[in-house]
Amino acid sequence: MKISLQGVSKGRGQALPATSLEFHTGAVRFALAETEQRPTVLGLIASGRMRPDSGHVSIDDAVDPKALRRRIALVDAPDVSDPHPDIALAGVVGEELMFAGLGATPLHARRWLTQLGFAELASVPIGNIDPAARVRILCELAVLRAGVEGVVLVSPDRHGGSPDGWWRIAGEFADRGYAMLVIIGGSAAVALERMHEFEAIDASGPVEPLVLDAPAASGSEAGSPEEPAPAEPEPDREPDREPEPEPEPAREEPAREEPAAADAEPEEPDPDEADPDDPDPDDGPLDPEAPAPTENGSAR
Repeated sequence: MKISLQGVSKGRGQALPATSLEFHTGAVRFALAETEQRPTVLGLIASGRMRPDSGHVSIDDAVDPKALRRRIALVDAPDVSDPHPDIALAGVVGEELMFAGLGATPLHARRWLTQLGFAELASVPIGNIDPAARVRILCELAVLRAGVEGVVLVSPDRHGGSPDGWWRIAGEFADRGYAMLVIIGGSAAVALERMHEFEAIDASGPVEPLVLDAPAASGSEAGSPEEPAPAEPEPDREPDREPEPEPEPAREEPAREEPAAADAEPEEPDPDEADPDDPDPDDGPLDPEAPAPTENGSAR
């Protein structure tokens, strides 16, 4: 079985730009679809559940939407076929068993989970299930329906986890003879292409690697790496001189003031030296009325 999408688009290229891809029995391919709605729109068109505005979808070179819907299962498409995150896993399994025409009681659901190796997850909400386990359970439920020969798995990378988990599971279903298409975002696509051991193939062509380095300067010749310019030798540097200690500033001593002459203490007169102007103390007081002495000492 071979599924081909040729130039399909939706919503004047806004919901889904023109896309071409191909996947077939016994192989797993991935398709790149960004934004919130494009993965679901691409999944609906690839599984025959939505008519594109342009282009066409063929199954074994024939345009047959009814056969496409019957033979291709759409798994975990947001807002279309993904279970509500709060529903217990046993409830999700019971509903899918009913669509497959099998026993759908809670007991049947628990027995089916036990056979698959997930009995301990029966009462866990599916929103809390490990991403790889979620993909395994939903894909196993999808292929239970009669006539299913291929699976379109939508955005398993939105649940987190490493891409190698759900990609290995998709590869196992391809080995079992199913045609597998996994619709993922750009980060997961680049991660898969870097994991060379998986040999992941894009259904619509190679994915451009992320540009992590700055672009080369214009003017350089294409294909020839630029040779770095030789570094100029640095001039010899003189050894650093130790700084000389700064001289301490001279201390200024206060100038001594000489005592002024007026401030000098008067010398005490010598008591033995008589003042010539002073009268003789032995002569006694002078009497102004006494007659002046004559030359021979007698009074006049």
